[in-house]
This record gives sequence, C-alpha cells and structure tokens, in this order.
Amino acid sequence: MRACLRGRAYRQRVYSDERLKYPLRRVGERGEGIFESIPWDQALEEVASKLKNIKEKYGNPAILFVPGGGNQGMLHGVVSHALMLHQFGGYTRMWGAPSYEGVLFGSMATYGTIMTGSAREDFLNSKLIIMWGWNPANTIWDPGTSLWIAKAREKGIKIIAIDPIFTESAAILADKWIPIRPGTDTAMLLAMANVIISENLHDDAFIEKYTIGFDKFKDYVMGQEDGIEKTPEWAEDITKVDSKLIRNLAREYSTKKPATLIAGWGPARTMFGEQFSRTANVLCAITGNIGINGGYASGFMRAYYSRERIVTGGKKKSGPVKPEDEKPKKPRIQDNPVDFGAPPREDSLFKLKGGTNPANTRIHYNDYYNAILEGKKGGYPADLKMAYIVGTNRLNQFANVNKGIKALKSLDFIVAFEQTMTPTAQLADIVLPVNTFMERNDISVPWLGSPYYIYLNKAIDSLYESKSDLEICKELSKKLGVEQSLLDLPEEHILRLLSAPRKDIKNFNKMKRDGYYKVKVDEPFVAFKEQIEDFENHPFPTLSGKIEIYCEHIAEKNNPLMPPIPKYMSHDEHFDSPKAKKYPLQLLTPHNKRRTHSTLEKIPWLEEVEPHHAWTNPIDAEKRNIKDGDLIDIYNVRGRIRIPAKVTERIIPGAICVFQGAWYNPNKEGIDLGGCANVLTNDVYSPGGAFPLNSSLVEIELAPNNKKEG
Repeated sequence: MRACLRGRAYRQRVYSDERLKYPLRRVGERGEGIFESIPWDQALEEVASKLKNIKEKYGNPAILFVPGGGNQGMLHGVVSHALMLHQFGGYTRMWGAPSYEGVLFGSMATYGTIMTGSAREDFLNSKLIIMWGWNPANTIWDPGTSLWIAKAREKGIKIIAIDPIFTESAAILADKWIPIRPGTDTAMLLAMANVIISENLHDDAFIEKYTIGFDKFKDYVMGQEDGIEKTPEWAEDITKVDSKLIRNLAREYSTKKPATLIAGWGPARTMFGEQFSRTANVLCAITGNIGINGGYASGFMRAYYSRERIVTGGKKKSGPVKPEDEKPKKPRIQDNPVDFGAPPREDSLFKLKGGTNPANTRIHYNDYYNAILEGKKGGYPADLKMAYIVGTNRLNQFANVNKGIKALKSLDFIVAFEQTMTPTAQLADIVLPVNTFMERNDISVPWLGSPYYIYLNKAIDSLYESKSDLEICKELSKKLGVEQSLLDLPEEHILRLLSAPRKDIKNFNKMKRDGYYKVKVDEPFVAFKEQIEDFENHPFPTLSGKIEIYCEHIAEKNNPLMPPIPKYMSHDEHFDSPKAKKYPLQLLTPHNKRRTHSTLEKIPWLEEVEPHHAWTNPIDAEKRNIKDGDLIDIYNVRGRIRIPAKVTERIIPGAICVFQGAWYNPNKEGIDLGGCANVLTNDVYSPGGAFPLNSSLVEIELAPNNKKEG
C-alpha cells in the first residue's frame, strides 16, 4: 500500500500555521470570525452548561448532533462524542449520506444489503470492465483498486469509462471514453436493457431462478407500460450518446460474460439518483453477471471478505426483518435514546436491515437547515436550539451555503470540535482544538471491506493545547455528570474492546506492533457467490429472498416518485427543465486529487498539483467570450461564486465542473471568492434519499473587470 498525494502531504497539515492552538470563544457577531482564547476548563464548563440548560428547557431533541467523516477511526472522531451524548440522554441526528445514499437505497431495494462488492483481484477474471461515473484514480477506493484495474488492462481486458468528464481514470486506465450528459445515465442503462431484451441476450435461466419482477421491468423498457419504448434512439436525444454506440455496448456487455459493470456513486448524486443505481443493478441481474468470478453486482460496492460476516437471508421470507424479541428492551451505550423505539419513516425501507436508520426522529442531512428554521411548526420532529459539530465542515460540504448561514446563525449555541478555523467553525460560539490522527492511537477499518486493518500508532505528541476526542469527552462527561464506564477506561483497553467483535483480528498486539493486520483469505471474495451456488439454503436478504427487480416494499408506499421498478425521470433542475432557459449549464461537483472533501485545503504542496478552477468546454466558453484563465462568475438563484476558468475539452458542452471542497470565502457583496460549489447546489433530496449535488442548473459570465479579488 502506497500513500497517495494527500497522504504524503498530510505532514504539511499537521504542522500548518492554520492549526487551532487553543480553545476559542466568540466575541464578535456570529460569522465575523472574531474569537478570544480561553482555558480548556472554562471552555468545557460553558459547553456543559449550555447542554444542560437546553436539555432542561427544551429536552434532548433540541440538541442537534452534527457528525462527519473527518476521522475514520474506531475510537476518535464521532464515536467518543456519540457514546457520551447517549449517556446524557441523546440528541436529534440526521439520516442520509451525501456520498452514497442513492446507491445505498438502490442496493437495499434490489439485494437487501449493501454488501454487493467483490474483491478487486477478481477484476482479472472479467472479460469487460465498465467504469460508469467512477474515478478511482482520484477517489482511491482502497489503495489497491487502481493497481488491479491497471493489471486488468495489462492482461488485455477491455475497459470503458462513461462520464461527462474525461477523468484521470478514463485517461490512464480505460481503452475508451464515452461522454454522457449529466443526470441522464439511467436513460442509457434502460436503452441497453432494451437492446438486451429485444435481441434475446438476457439470461432467462438466471432471471427465472434468482429474480422477481422482470416482466414488469420488461413492460416499462419495451414501452408497454407508458407507450414509450426505451430504445437507443430514445436515449440518444436525452443522453447525447450515439444510439449505435449504446446498442454496441449493450451487446458487448451481455455477450462478453463474465463482465464487470461498476456503477459509481457520482451519477447517483443526482435527483432520483437511486434510479441510476437500481437500473445498473438490474442490468447486472438480467445478464447473469452476479455471484460469479469476473462478474459484478454493482450496487454499493462494499465487500465482506470474511465468510462469517456475510449478511444473508434466512429460508423464511421474513428472515431480514428483525423479530421483536431480538430487539433490546432499553437503549444500550451504542443507542441514541431519542431514536430508540421511534417508529420508522414512511419513506424508508424499514423492513430491511442494513440500511439507513429509519427512525422518524431523524432529519435528512439536506433538510436540516429547513428543520432549524421551521422546527415543529414546519412538521419537523424537534425545535432545534444547539448544534454539536464533530469531524465535519458542515456549512461548506452540504448544499445551499447561504441558507445554511441563515439557519446556523439562528441557533442559540454552536460548539465545533475542529483542527482548523473552517467556514463552519467561524459560526461557532466555542471552538475546541482537536488533535490529528498522528497525535493519538486508533484503529482504521477499510470502509469498503478490504481484508486488513491499520493500527494508527501515535507518531508525535499533541501540538499546542489540542486534545484527542477521547480526552475531551472524558473531561466533558464529568462536567455533565455522565457516568461513562467505557470512556473511563484507558485508551488501549477501549481499542481492544472495540476491535474484539471483529473476530478476524486474531492478534491485537501484533497489529499494534506492525501497524497493520492483514486477514488471511482462502480466495478473493465475490459478492453473492454463496446465493448463486446454494440458493435454497442461502437466499438473498430481501423480503422475497430473490433479487428484486420489482420491489414490493417500495410498491407499498404508493409514491409515483419512488417507483417499484427503476425508471428514468426528469426534475426541476434537469436539462429539460424550464429553468434551463435561464440557467443552461449543469453543474458537476466531483472529488479531485488535492483534497479529501474540504480537508487538506491550504496545503502548499497540493495547491501546486492542481489549482482550483472551473472546467468549461470551449463551445460554452466561446459563446460567453470566456478564455482560459479568465475570472468568471458562476451563479443561480442560490448564490454566486467567483473562480478562474479552465477551458478544456475534458468536459462535455452544457456542463461545468467545480470540484467540491474549496472553502467558502465571501466578499462584502456575498460573492464567494473561494469557489465553494455548495453555494450553488440545492438543499432538497430525492424520495429515496439521494443528494442532488450533481443536479443544479447554473449560468456563467465574465467577472467584473476580470480581476482576482482578495
């Protein structure tokens, strides 16, 4: 395993002058960024006092816990704070993940689980690999992913990339790039299904044995349901992909078996993004490319390499539904008391285990600004008074920054646990300096399921007055009067307890000594291989026990915007929306190589690698008299950002790319000079929970005087 650019540059973040050195208290107006340093004891006393006062006056649901993925360890980051707040009586928490909620919904609806990925080594058994909206050269997807795709290419396996952007992965790993109009991926997948079905290239035996609902999907694809046949010609008008190319790709994917279709998370970060994920899953199913070496089930892409941890359904149809007598009678230390026992949300797949927590006490992440501003009068489960923010630059990284400022300013109190003064921290009343992962011990779990663990041995002592999350929560717990039997233990003891349930860690001391623990596996894991080889004893963990092309659980909801079979649908900020006349460009907000979300901003080495520019096609630039390097304004009804233009054919006409993560930095007129993409994105969400961060319409123009400010 080799560190990427970000890992190699992290030392500049550890020793950066931007590090927070002491606890800070706001003394100016909220958002002015004027703070004074105060002692730790005083800072924690004020936080504890606010927590207790709000609990007493409004109840625990008034406390909004805002966790993020700024730390991926077993102990530090969100974990310590959540365990403490559970003992304090709980809080209101969000549901949904901006990275993958649409994919998660699609995987649960189709397979009943998010464990749909196979080991990367299995790419070498494929005859064709399709990377659809997936850029592992930038986003990594576990350290060995790009290496195994490169090995597949060296072996002669054909690789095709489908993306509105000519990504590094398309350039380096793929044999062919197919540009596609943003947000229309579902239409192309349906057209491929049309070709496969009409030319009898589907796997009838697989469909009959392992799936349910194919006939209903076929009726829709062939036009019998709505009178519109989903042909490649139909899709060409929508996607701008040549119909012959769609037809040939469909034939190639269905006949070059086994074939790998990797449906990335980017196309699912759109309005109705779950439809993209579900359609891709169906394409894998009707070609029989699931549960076999060299095939791929698409979906969430997480893998369980350890056989004893594979999620499978029982022989009964009710197998995935957790029986009442298995539920704990009272909240455990890992349970949020506010959520405990709450009825499920109607829009959730609550009958299936393994998805998003369905409690109706939770608010969608893209809806919490409205929840703060409207509260119970607006139909939300609580009147929110305080934000407790851990491991996230929330304001910067979620949609509609300007509404976020208004919402956060309306709260009674905000505490942020941070390492640098982020745009979010600038709105806090108390900012507490947290140390980095190099200044504490922890265990890192590969989140996509690769067979290893990393022990993060402390490399240096904590700089300045920063503390670990565990240290902070131990001290804060005492001031809250919370008994913490777990957090009171020594750090190493806690890490041993947290790692104990993972039975594949056979030797904790060896892992700590070596810095990693590699799990021995007999063979590379292939998702659903057990189901395909022994279906009678190992059905799929869905309600029917089969792959659900038609999902009865969704049908029960009777919501036309959440159809039981995957469909292509337009929306308010799609290319064919009336709004497109005023805002004709579709905004893309992907990851790039120099940041991890908003972390690693202001790192000199990484700024040298790739300046923050907006990518625009020469055709769109010429229409607006924009040249490469010009300072431009990108705007819509939600806000305006000012950023240099990169005029390039690496993005298709009609789209503009602003890589997510750049820090919000408004001037006196409220124009963001930092190039924060989320000033422009929409804080709504799809019926299945998908975040439409790639579904915003914008327009561009030359900035006044075309000169950089600030």
